[in-house]
Amino acid sequence: MLSLFKSALVGLANTGRSTGLQGVLQSHRKVLSAGMKTYEVPPDYSEVVLPERPKLKFLNKVPNFKKARKEMKKLRDIQGPAQTANTFTKGQYGIVALGGGYLHFGHMEMMRLTINRRMDPRTTFARWRINAPYKPITRKGLGQRMGGGKGNIDHYVTPVKYGRMIVEVGGRLELGEVEPILKEVAKKLPFPAKVVSRESLAAMQQEQQDMEQNNQNPWTFQRIARGNMLGVRRVLSPFDLHNHGKYSGKFHNPGRV
Repeated sequence: MLSLFKSALVGLANTGRSTGLQGVLQSHRKVLSAGMKTYEVPPDYSEVVLPERPKLKFLNKVPNFKKARKEMKKLRDIQGPAQTANTFTKGQYGIVALGGGYLHFGHMEMMRLTINRRMDPRTTFARWRINAPYKPITRKGLGQRMGGGKGNIDHYVTPVKYGRMIVEVGGRLELGEVEPILKEVAKKLPFPAKVVSRESLAAMQQEQQDMEQNNQNPWTFQRIARGNMLGVRRVLSPFDLHNHGKYSGKFHNPGRV
């Protein structure tokens, strides 16, 4: 069939009437070309060593105290930035808290079951970055009169501050493989949380430092508070002076300089 079509074109060319037809055919002819796709080089996981027990371990619901003691609320446990456990140790991905709050035993079991059931222990490991519940929370029964002293211990919680790492995940995997699992866990926590990697956490911290260094407004919260302008010290707490207004209770203000 192709040979007949070629011979017909040759015959028309010989007659001198195929100049226009041949130009149209050549302009609409498809040029088939084969190319090679370029892929990114996969990361090297030769240095990653998986622990013997890669899954999250069970955390006790009640601490092993000789004598359980009641204590005050101590809201400073969830206010301000976390000074410890705010960076990665062995994992590549994790969940970081963007606010303060309390984690009880139900939250920890939710995280443990969700991650352990959906992770592959042959290529992935996870580890806790928080302690088991240790802070007692007291509560009185319904229908009791006021007074009578402090109530009995009802349950235990773990206080968390802004910037605290909750869970770390690592191994021979990329962020896209574990991000849906961590996002599902993060949205069920009692405070705002975010899924981060080593690079994104460093970029978030660097952005905050750059904003402080490149600030063009000379009237910062720190300068106004230390100078006691308009008597603002009367309505500020020592907590505000220490953190320069970046935290309002358990909430973090990222735009504050």
